[in-house]
Amino acid sequence: MKKTLFTARFYALIAALATIMFTSVNVLAHGMSEADKQRAIEAGLPDYILLGAGHMLTGYDHLLFLFGVIFFLSRFSDIVKFITAFTVGHSITLVFATLYFVQANYFLIDAVIALTVCYKGFENLDGFKRYFGVNSPNVMYMVFGFGLIHGFGLSTRLQQLPMGEGSIVMKILAFNVGVEVGQIVALTVMLVLLVGWRKTASFKRFSVMANTLLIIIGGLLFLHQLHGYQHTVFADDFPINSDDHAHIHEDMVMEAKSNVLDHYPRRIITPQPSPQEDGPHEHGDGAYHSH
Repeated sequence: MKKTLFTARFYALIAALATIMFTSVNVLAHGMSEADKQRAIEAGLPDYILLGAGHMLTGYDHLLFLFGVIFFLSRFSDIVKFITAFTVGHSITLVFATLYFVQANYFLIDAVIALTVCYKGFENLDGFKRYFGVNSPNVMYMVFGFGLIHGFGLSTRLQQLPMGEGSIVMKILAFNVGVEVGQIVALTVMLVLLVGWRKTASFKRFSVMANTLLIIIGGLLFLHQLHGYQHTVFADDFPINSDDHAHIHEDMVMEAKSNVLDHYPRRIITPQPSPQEDGPHEHGDGAYHSH
C-alpha cells in the first residue's frame, strides 16, 4: 500500500514538472533578468560577484549535475577532486568564451547541459555495465568535459549583460568568483542533506529512485530547452510573450484535435423539413392538413 502510494506520488510529481516546464518558456528559465541587466550597467566588481553567486544558486541544471556528481561520494578528498575538475572546466570556458565573445544559442547549450544531468544519473545507476556490458568512461575526464559545457552555458548568460565601462576581464573574473561562491554554498547544503540521508535505511532503498528521477528531470529539461529554442528560431510563429505564447499553444491543440477528427468518417445527416415547411401531414389524430 505504501509503495503504491509512493509510486502514485512520484508519477504525480513528474506530471507536475512536465506541466510547469511547458506552460511557458520563461518558467524555470535562469537567465539574466531585466533587473540584472539594468543593475549591470553601472555595477562594480562586488555586484558581479553577487550576480554570479545568484545565477549559480538558481541554476537548477548545474545544481542537479553537481548533486549527481557527489551523490555516492563519501570521502572528502574525492569530493574535492571531482568538484575541482568541474570548477576548472567551467572556469576555462566561462572566462575565455566571454572574453572572446564566443556565442551560441543558449537554449541549445542548456539542452546539452540537461543531457549531462541525464548522463550522471545513468552513470550513477551503473547503466553502462548493466545495459552495454562495458565500464563507464573515466568519471574524472567526463566531469571536466561537462564542466567545459556548463561554463559555456554560464558564458552565454553573462554575455547578455551590458558590461559598461571598466575592465571587462575583472568583471568576468568577479562573476566567476561569484559562481564559485554560489557553488560552495549549494554543495554545502547538498552534502549536509546527503550525509544525514546516508545514515538512514531509506538511502539505499531510494537511491535508485533518486538517480532515475535525475534522468527524468534531465530529459524534461532537455525537451524544455528545445521548446525554448523553437521560440527563438521561429519567433513569428511562436512568440515569447506569455499571452501570445498561450494562445499559440491553444491554437495548436485545437488544430491537433481537428486533424484527429478529420480521420473519422462523418455521417451526412439530411436536414428534415420543419413542420412549418412540409406538406400535408397529420399529428396522430388522422386529420391531414398543411401549414
